[in-house]
Amino acid sequence: MKQLVLTVFAAVTTVLTAFGGYKVGDVADDFSLKGTDDKIHSLSELKDAKGYVVIFTCNHCPYAKLYEDRIIALQEEFEPMGYPIIAINPNDPSIVEEDSFENMKKRAKEKGFNFLYLFDEKQSVYPKYGATKTPHVFLLNKERVVKYIGAIDDNARDASAVQERYLANAIRALDAGKEIKPSVTKAIGCSIKAK
Repeated sequence: MKQLVLTVFAAVTTVLTAFGGYKVGDVADDFSLKGTDDKIHSLSELKDAKGYVVIFTCNHCPYAKLYEDRIIALQEEFEPMGYPIIAINPNDPSIVEEDSFENMKKRAKEKGFNFLYLFDEKQSVYPKYGATKTPHVFLLNKERVVKYIGAIDDNARDASAVQERYLANAIRALDAGKEIKPSVTKAIGCSIKAK
């Protein structure tokens, strides 16, 4: 039953991304976005990366907040293997003030974010990816080919009840040169707040 549900979610996500955004196998464009350290960052600056974990997230969303500690732990686990996390806030702060750049800096400091936290101020990056939720994950290989799209794991509400660590499993499979299964899952979270 669980496999059937995953297959249906994958099919729905594939249909949705067909209308805009990257699909598994597409090559993602690089970007230049300001981080909470007040510097401009891009994927190409991460010279030693074997791949990239791009996570669209934000400050205000309850789902995004539930995943903050897990994202910190994922960075600790996989950045030393060559798979750094690049978190991007895609939201318009005029809609949700909590997602302003200044509040991003405060949140990063409060939580001790150990990963890049960037601001898609012009909202030009998330539509290319086809991100619709916060959080929404895109795992890329070294050549920026999209290898996995979707959720971090199968239980947003309770980290202790997670049974499938989709992102962690995908990174391990990519690192080992194996097929990623599933390569698409349904992202669970808040809708992105567009201008």
